[in-house]
Amino acid sequence: MLIDPWGAELVEYEKVIKAFGLELFKADSFPEPNRLMRRGIVFAGRDLKRIADAIKKKKEFYALTGIMPTAEKLHFGNKMVIENMRYFQEHGAKTFLLVADLEAMIARKISLEEARKRALEFHIPAYIALGLDPKKTIFYFQSENRRLTRLVYAFSRRVTASEFRAIYGTNDPERMLAALTQAADILFPQLEKRIACIVPVGIDQDPHLRLTRDIVRRTKNEFGFVMPSSIYHKYTPSLDGSIKMSKSKPESCIELPEDAKDACRKLKKALTGGRETIDEQRKKGGQPEKCVVFELHKQHLIEDDDELGRIFNDCKTGKLLCKECKQIACERFAEFMGLFEKRFEKAKRKVDKLRFISE
Repeated sequence: MLIDPWGAELVEYEKVIKAFGLELFKADSFPEPNRLMRRGIVFAGRDLKRIADAIKKKKEFYALTGIMPTAEKLHFGNKMVIENMRYFQEHGAKTFLLVADLEAMIARKISLEEARKRALEFHIPAYIALGLDPKKTIFYFQSENRRLTRLVYAFSRRVTASEFRAIYGTNDPERMLAALTQAADILFPQLEKRIACIVPVGIDQDPHLRLTRDIVRRTKNEFGFVMPSSIYHKYTPSLDGSIKMSKSKPESCIELPEDAKDACRKLKKALTGGRETIDEQRKKGGQPEKCVVFELHKQHLIEDDDELGRIFNDCKTGKLLCKECKQIACERFAEFMGLFEKRFEKAKRKVDKLRFISE
C-alpha cells in the first residue's frame, strides 16, 4: 500500500493504520485536547506517549510545520495543521515554522524570490491570523539555512533510490531531493539539542515521517537524533466529496481568504446526506455521517460539542433540513472570514519583527 504525499485522493483510514503500524490517537492522553482531538479528526500518530509525557512533565520538546509557498491562498484543509501547532505551542512546545522555498523551486518551479514574496506577504501573516503566536515561533527559509543544507547532503548518502521507491512509489530525482529536505527540516532543530519533536500533518504526509524515522535509525551513531513523533488528522473533503479539499478544484474548495458570498454559493452546492424529497427526510431523517456540510461543521465551524450534537440529532430525526443546515454553515463561514481578515491585516504589520534563522 502506498500513500502519495503529492496527490489529492481520499484514503481509507483503518487500512492505513494497519498497513503502516500507526497508533490510534486517544484524546484523553493529552491535557485539554482541542476540537480536532476531541472529535476524532486527529485519529492516529507515531510515538505519541513521548509527547504526552513531555507536556505533562513540562519537558522540552518542539513542534514543527512548513509553508509551501506555491499558491497565493490557503484552504480550510490547511487550517487544521495550524490549529494543532497552536495546541502544542500553548502546551509548551518550542515552535518552528519553515518556508519550503527550496522545495517549491525544486518541485514546483517557483523562484526563490517569488516564494519569499508569497510567504512574507500572505502565508506567514495567515498562519499568525489563524492563531500561531509569532513571539513563540522561530522562522526560517530553507534557502537561507546552511546547516539544513548540510543535513540534506548527509542524509542523501543514507537512502537508496530503491528504498525511496518502496516508500513513495517513485524515485523521481526532484521528489527525492524534496523529501530529503523535508527530513532535514524535521530534524534540524535537534542540532542544538536532542529533544522530542512533534509534527502535526495530514495522513498523506506519513511517507515523509517514515523516511525521516528511517534516517534517524541509520544515523544514530553520527547524529543521535531523537525519533520524531507525529499526529495525523483526517482530510477535509472537497465539497463534492470526491477528493480531499484542494485548490486544484476551486469550486469544491473553500479558500482563505474568500468572499463570504462566494463561499456560501459553493456550500449550497455541496454534497449532503439528505433524502430525495423533504417529506422523505422529515420521515426518515438525514444522514449526517455522509454529509460534507456536517463534516465542515464538525471539523471547522462549530466549536461547542453540545451544539454539534444538536445539529447531528436534528438532522437524524428530520427536524433540520439540508437548506437550513447549509444556512448555518454560511453564517459561520461569514463570521470566521470576517475575523480572519481583521487578524490577517494586523498580522501583516508584525512580519518585519519576526525572528528568522539565517546562517
